[in-house]
Amino acid sequence: ACRAHGFFYVAHHGVDPALVQRLETLSHRFFALPEASKMQWRMALGGRAWRGYFPLGGELTSGRPDWKEGLYLGTELPPDDPRVAAGWPVHGANLFPDAPGLEDFRPTLLDYMAAVTQLGHRLMEGIALSLGLPATYFADRYTADPLILFRLFNYPSQPLPEGLDVPNQPIWGVGEHTDYGLLTLLHQDDVGGLAVHTPAGWIDAPPVPGTFVCNIGDMLDRMTG
Repeated sequence: ACRAHGFFYVAHHGVDPALVQRLETLSHRFFALPEASKMQWRMALGGRAWRGYFPLGGELTSGRPDWKEGLYLGTELPPDDPRVAAGWPVHGANLFPDAPGLEDFRPTLLDYMAAVTQLGHRLMEGIALSLGLPATYFADRYTADPLILFRLFNYPSQPLPEGLDVPNQPIWGVGEHTDYGLLTLLHQDDVGGLAVHTPAGWIDAPPVPGTFVCNIGDMLDRMTG
């Protein structure tokens, strides 16, 4: 699967389904807020930590605006962490939304990130074994303290604003791309729309209840050839 497509489904993963459902419910509540409210946690306030909210059309893929909005998060680090004090990019504190109805958002996000990070470690053990390496090969050399980036995305089903509709080109929530990291673990809701570009053409990757979609990234390609 990794060699042919770079994608596979992960089942029997041990992540609590109630935790996944709680995050999905809270995410819907957050994205239902007015944009002016969500901009209280805009990415400009996250600084070098690269955290916060961006509005619809606020990201580009291959030079075209994506029809999505999102909230960027990552490993929660205090100001006195040596990496934060040294000004390392993509390290720092999260901007946790705290509107009414979102009181559980912060603990749910932190619990979810912790659970899926552990799943990432398990998967890297399996990938190591599939390459004929010891299970701890990646953890011993690279991933014992991984850089975790976590995003919540909303792809609204509504007309595009004028200027985003490019004639004779498909309209995508996010354009065709490869992921730059090591592993991406994606929980889909029941809407669908994900597709994988393979040598044989596009293959739909529909939501499968109780699973994550795993996408290997450019960094794993570089590490293993």
